[in-house]
Amino acid sequence: MAGRRTRWGWLALVVAAVVVWGLVARGGNQPSQPRAGSPSPAPARSPSPSPSPSSSPSSSPGRDAAEPSPSRTAGARYDPADYAAEVRARAGQAGVGARLVMAILYNEAYKPHDPALERAWQRYKPDAAFGIANMHRAAFDDTKRGRDFAGRRWDELPDDRDLAIEAAAWHLHDLAARLPARWTGPYTRDELLALGYNTGSANMLAFARGASPGSQARSYLDRLHENWEKAGRAVARQP
Repeated sequence: MAGRRTRWGWLALVVAAVVVWGLVARGGNQPSQPRAGSPSPAPARSPSPSPSPSSSPSSSPGRDAAEPSPSRTAGARYDPADYAAEVRARAGQAGVGARLVMAILYNEAYKPHDPALERAWQRYKPDAAFGIANMHRAAFDDTKRGRDFAGRRWDELPDDRDLAIEAAAWHLHDLAARLPARWTGPYTRDELLALGYNTGSANMLAFARGASPGSQARSYLDRLHENWEKAGRAVARQP
């Protein structure tokens, strides 16, 4: 998740990823594709080409077959608010607040979310996070167990933004299950869940007991507060 690296650290390193991407493109290598027969996102709601909606168990109900708008295609300008329908649906399934999920997406939108660029960067830095919710492989593999998307792969996240939202919502659900009934720290439930998303469950529990966040965690929490109002507006708007 995003807290493994500061926003400015990413911006300083993304130039290297662009160089790697250029080298990969000139060498004729293509970004990895989902395995044959593997569920994939619907073309109407996904940032990249994929099979029909019927092949994807993590597609949201009611997806249409219309051409995707520029904001929903790979490489286009990304706005988390364009995924309000998915956020509401996935948050509802996971039993977490849609506003919190949306605010997390805004927090994680500090870097480009282009599938080719993400994969190029991952070749340069194998422990990098994938998808619009910036999820690491271990977190995704742990979260998907026993869920409807258990058969999906972490490296599908850059291509399937709905899958990224679904995994993030269930990860927040799992973090919430680890919270004690009462805590002494000065944080709300949503603040603790955001800190857990950013720093891990062990740190979240330490903050619940009154530990003070470090500078990166504090910055993440500050950004959550900054994004809270527009996250509320985003999930309230109808498609």
